Formats: sequence, structure tokens, C-alpha cells
Amino acid sequence: MSRSSWKTPFIDKSLLKRLTREFEKKPTWSRRSTIYPAAVGLKIHIHNGKDMIARKIKPEMVGHKLGEFVATRKPFIPKKKSTTKKK
Repeated sequence: MSRSSWKTPFIDKSLLKRLTREFEKKPTWSRRSTIYPAAVGLKIHIHNGKDMIARKIKPEMVGHKLGEFVATRKPFIPKKKSTTKKK
């Protein structure tokens, strides 16, 4: 469910204070924050549960949440069966 239209988009207070160039230096754990137009062009380190993943903010990302652009699970890759026969 999305946020009510009469409310402003949510952004963590600590992120709002750091929307300058120092924003790039410190990682963020706030995956729930909305991306503001002022952050376009910045490189942000977002926590995925294990590591910090660097993402550059593009104009298409404005209005979305930070967590949408960092995968939290590894993709499943099935193992291949060997083609050699054992005797």
C-alpha cells in the first residue's frame, strides 16, 4: 500500500540533512526513504542486509524507495549435471 497522497514523501531525517556532497561519503541503512530530486547524480551506498552496494541516483529513480534498487537475495543458479558416465 502506498503512502497517502496528502502526506509528503518520507525521507529519513539524517538523509535529509546530508543531501550535500558529503552524502556520498557516508553509507545509508534507510532503505525506506524516498529518493528526492536533489539527490540526482549522487553516488549512494545502500545496505542490502550484508554489504553496502553503491548506486548512482538517476532521474528515473525519483519518487521510488532506495531499497528498490538493491537486491537482498542472490539469484538461484541451478547446478549442471555432469555428462560423463561412471562405470
